[in-house]
Amino acid sequence: MRTLRARLTPYALIFPGGLWLAIFFVVPTVVMLSLSLQSGNVVDGFAFTFNWHSYVDGVTTYHDQIVRSLLYGLAATVIQIVIGFPVAYWIAFKGANRKSVYLFLVLLPFLVSFVLRTISWQYLLSDNGILLGPLRDAGLLPQDFRILATPAAVIGGLSYNFLPFMILPMYVALERIDPRLLEAAQDLYASRVQTFLRVVLPLSLPGVFAGVLMTFVPASSDYVNASVLGGTNTTMIGNVIQNQYLINQDYPIAAAMSFTLMAVLLVGIFAYARALGTEDVLEVAAR
Repeated sequence: MRTLRARLTPYALIFPGGLWLAIFFVVPTVVMLSLSLQSGNVVDGFAFTFNWHSYVDGVTTYHDQIVRSLLYGLAATVIQIVIGFPVAYWIAFKGANRKSVYLFLVLLPFLVSFVLRTISWQYLLSDNGILLGPLRDAGLLPQDFRILATPAAVIGGLSYNFLPFMILPMYVALERIDPRLLEAAQDLYASRVQTFLRVVLPLSLPGVFAGVLMTFVPASSDYVNASVLGGTNTTMIGNVIQNQYLINQDYPIAAAMSFTLMAVLLVGIFAYARALGTEDVLEVAAR
């Protein structure tokens, strides 16, 4: 009896999480896959016909939006690494007994709705807003200068909204580095640059790897920033999928584009993992 209970205990522990994933991930994914292969319309209904043309038509029509989404997501991810790594490094090595306070400040924007945070940037970056208005009135900016409805505004919004997802994994990786390793490198006459490149950076790769995964995927598939901060020339594939679902009600095309985006992101993630060396990253993380 005890042996049977010991064998069933792990399965009992994972059952709630497995059930949650099955209901809210597996089932919707299967339904969406089925919907992407259907034909019809809202009035007459949809029928499963193995209609692969939805994928071909979607990629052919919206390939510009797909490429734009990937480029915006990549640009935002790079910006977040450039900004987030120094922040995570400073908190990990210079935060002392106030690390929890600094981490709370990083997470503080998450206490406000994602949409409200994005709309606040719309007010800040508007042509006559509190930032650009005074600068334009003072003659420091041209009268036709604008940020809203440009790629810079969308990429900036993506970078801001997902920045904590980059900082936290890198902080965890950096915080695990033994300070004695840095002292040993200095004792061996390594400069600060050499210590960073040969000790800190390799040991922080697991955090960078996790941070890129947690930011690139949602940034590339986001539609809120492009809707609020962008214009007609900055439409992302997330906006296309939203319009197809809610406005055009062309569910097969919307589902097909969702799977296309998922496939493209998975290919990018696997390529990134192979280029970085997943096994090496996991080996470093296990140390």
